[in-house]
Amino acid sequence: MDTARRRDGRLSAAVLGAGLIGVDLAAKIGRSRSLDCRLVVARGDDTPGLRHAARLGLPTASGGVRSLLDAPEPFGVVFDATNAASHAEHAELLRPLGTKLVDLTPSKAGHMVVPTVNGTDVLEHGDISMISCGGQASIPVLHALARQHRIDYVEVVTTAASLSVGRSTRLNLDEYVETTQDAVREFTGVENVKAILNVSPARPPATFRVAMSVLGAGLTRESVRAVLATATAPVRAFAGGFEVTASVVEDGRALIAVEVTSSGDRIPRYAGNLDIINSAALYVAEAYAAARVPTAGTVLS
Repeated sequence: MDTARRRDGRLSAAVLGAGLIGVDLAAKIGRSRSLDCRLVVARGDDTPGLRHAARLGLPTASGGVRSLLDAPEPFGVVFDATNAASHAEHAELLRPLGTKLVDLTPSKAGHMVVPTVNGTDVLEHGDISMISCGGQASIPVLHALARQHRIDYVEVVTTAASLSVGRSTRLNLDEYVETTQDAVREFTGVENVKAILNVSPARPPATFRVAMSVLGAGLTRESVRAVLATATAPVRAFAGGFEVTASVVEDGRALIAVEVTSSGDRIPRYAGNLDIINSAALYVAEAYAAARVPTAGTVLS
């Protein structure tokens, strides 16, 4: 039997990083019928997120990536929720084990995936980049618009509450902006792209929001609404708090805003930035598990 499997058919998974993203992701994996969270890893025993994971009943370790390498069996999927600077090293160390690596840092090292656009690519690449929360919220809409219209300029402004932005994300603000810009270019074919990230200290905390400004040809209220209806429904299938809150079209310019609220069980509702990237990562990992383990997601007697 494949050592990455269990008798119940689930694929083994580990979370590398126990910050805000890593702990929420571990909780989500804990509810999965396709994945079995066997380890949550941090770099020190005093990490608050590691203690929280232990309270959830999850196995934990404090040796960083070495804890994964020293495990008795390789993991089927490893989610990297550390930082962009460390991801390349993690990918190099884990590659010989044949582990599927899902990168939640803005490192750009792996193959960029947006579930509703190219989600099946997870089957073909060993290192999968989830880009950024702003990328996951904006690209489904922008990709669909670019397929229907000639787009000349795109601006993406992401606003996230300060309380929902962890230490690793704060260390990677430049990488976040660059990776989001590159991903929008990649998925739309538009060269003139600008991404902006606002970390809001407002109280009460601001709900995660992404505002998109698009200049192009043939943009009408009807055409943009049709695109939004087609592009957003599939995202809500795995990120139920994803919602279009504004759509204004005038003189060849479209202004579109989306907000994402979390499910509210392990993270506050305003932290949709954590919810959408983790939900997207879980979605593609479960698709990989289903392809690798035919019984993944089924209930066995």
